Amino acid sequence: MAIPVIYNFRSVISRWTSAIVAVLGIAGTVGVFVAMLALARGFRATLVSSGSYDNAIVMRAGATSEMMSGISLDNIKVLQDEPGVARTNGDPLVTSEVVVVAPFPLRSTGTDANAQVRGVSPNVLTVRRNIRIVQGRMFRPGLSELIVGRNATNSYSGLSIGNKVRFGGGEWTVVGVFDAGGSAFDSEVWCDAQVLDDVYKRPNNVFQSATVHLSSLDAFQAFKDAVTKDPRLNLDVSREVDYYAKQSQTMTRLISVLGGLVASVMAIGAIFGALNTMYSAVAERSREIAVMRALGFGAIAVVFSFLIEALLISFIGGALGCIAVLPLNGFTTGAMNWQTFSHLAFAFRITPDLLLGGIIFALAMGVMGGLFPAIHAALRPVATTLRSL
Repeated sequence: MAIPVIYNFRSVISRWTSAIVAVLGIAGTVGVFVAMLALARGFRATLVSSGSYDNAIVMRAGATSEMMSGISLDNIKVLQDEPGVARTNGDPLVTSEVVVVAPFPLRSTGTDANAQVRGVSPNVLTVRRNIRIVQGRMFRPGLSELIVGRNATNSYSGLSIGNKVRFGGGEWTVVGVFDAGGSAFDSEVWCDAQVLDDVYKRPNNVFQSATVHLSSLDAFQAFKDAVTKDPRLNLDVSREVDYYAKQSQTMTRLISVLGGLVASVMAIGAIFGALNTMYSAVAERSREIAVMRALGFGAIAVVFSFLIEALLISFIGGALGCIAVLPLNGFTTGAMNWQTFSHLAFAFRITPDLLLGGIIFALAMGVMGGLFPAIHAALRPVATTLRSL
């Protein structure tokens, strides 16, 4: 025979002071757990969204990032004629790119942070079709002009349209702002690749990567096979989306591990809080438990009843923790991208599955905090307790 669940609700309400302590401990733990995972997920989503399935990125064989790569102009001319390359009016949709980092002062602190400056071909907006100019205009080839990502103009001082900035030994004019849909490109500064090479005194015939717009999604394998098997080339080819997903792994793993460690330490405290609450409830209700046992409720029913109370407390704590972090959803923050050594702006990404994971985490803490007190309550000697009434 099971003990009515209403009894557990009334018991928690009557002992609300001790229950609140356990609820707050679990809420704090769940809040940190969900927030850290949302941070990692937001970072990964920002990088992954930078890539497109119908684009391929080409780098030197063995290079793990654009910063470590190098492609000659002769190689790029060969790429342009490979099968699978999309064309507009007969011109191949390939952007040859150079990447450097330059310091700009953050609006929030006034201290310098590295922004990624990307030298691109004038046709870049026809290759990366999900990017559009939202203010001002596109830079003019051959001139020291910049277009900046939406997050970059919000994050750094001096990157507003019309401003002149200095980096790399040259003076540049900001002429436009582009929207990259919240991807990593939104934190970048773009200019003409040839001009960037000239300012940094780099060879004009060497780039770090080439991004190719494919004629179709199915054309990727044919293009990759042609490039990797061409004896004139020593290059690797990846789908752009796969490349950026790989770039996100190190930082995502770091955030997840640190978040897991912090949440684990807090979880231990929350479990002890639940243990204390439930053991106190057992001590206060020893006579009630003895009476229920005398009325015919078995040990299993008592264990189940106390577990329900522990799960009720943990569920409330988990729900409060999830609600507390919901305002962080979409909140933009920034961190160093260790693959590019540049500052990357990204938003917390709280999804339904993360909230569900937070609730499950809370219930797991409730079970660990309530199981031993429940067993202790069920094993109390009935006769001895009744004689004390």
